[in-house]
Amino acid sequence: MKPISVSAEALFEEHRKALRWEWVAGHAHPERHFDEAAVRAAHSSADLVGFLNYIHPYRVQIVGEREVRYLTAVPPEVQERRATRILTLEPPMVVVADDQPAPEVMLRLCERAGIPLFASKESAGHVIDVLRSYLGQLFAERTTRHGVFMDILGLGVMLTGESGLGKSELGLELISRGHGLVADDAVDIHRTAQNSLEGRCPELLLNLLEVRGIGLLDIKAIFGETAVRRKMKLKLIVHLVRRETLEREFERLPYEPLYEEILGVPVRKVVIAVDAGRNLAVLVEAAVRNTILQLRGIDTYNEFIQRHQKAMQR
Repeated sequence: MKPISVSAEALFEEHRKALRWEWVAGHAHPERHFDEAAVRAAHSSADLVGFLNYIHPYRVQIVGEREVRYLTAVPPEVQERRATRILTLEPPMVVVADDQPAPEVMLRLCERAGIPLFASKESAGHVIDVLRSYLGQLFAERTTRHGVFMDILGLGVMLTGESGLGKSELGLELISRGHGLVADDAVDIHRTAQNSLEGRCPELLLNLLEVRGIGLLDIKAIFGETAVRRKMKLKLIVHLVRRETLEREFERLPYEPLYEEILGVPVRKVVIAVDAGRNLAVLVEAAVRNTILQLRGIDTYNEFIQRHQKAMQR
């Protein structure tokens, strides 16, 4: 679920240094925030921040050098009318960028309407990029999944399966083989773009891995900083099952790649049976390497089918 909102005061304090801005008008309502309906309707953060645009109400309005000229290079009554049209769209806040002085008409009307007005020394394009990135992360759809999320050969891989199959032990072995831990037990997944998922670790579980019989392990303290990651793009799900489940519910050689949908985004999936004597770490690495080949357009299964057809023709 997307969070409801963020206040103007919180946004201002979060980026006070990065955007070098000052709060120049509209101090009466620091709690002013994004409209909840607008946030839920937004397809991306681009709908929430932009230059003067009458198509998107409830967005942060950015006023750059050209917009200042548009507002000030006309008689006072026209300035009043143009500024009023902007503010009737109920922006959560207005930002004057490009180190431009805030137009007097905007100062007066923002103060009267209680709309926070910030003045930034940074360029308008930079302000938009920073705010869109921040709001995109903040308002991203999110969910929490049970599993172990890892960086394996540069690919974000989530190990899933029923409790007691040894996901954490497998994660520990993969860490000892040089791979990185993102999260154990609970994985926070954010939809950061239309077809992109990002997995992160809840703050409470940061750097921790639970192994039955041993307890909690601080992976960063034991293996060093290179053994942990802050976040990774989710590209592959490795689902562990018992052998009888694999034989009963899954094909030995599936004709089509398996996918699992998370937050509306399909994620590649492979299923591996847990059985005595199987080296799961090697199997997971092989699955990851094969996925990397598939992402590069190399499909071993289709190549085998083509070889088989040629052999049949001969």
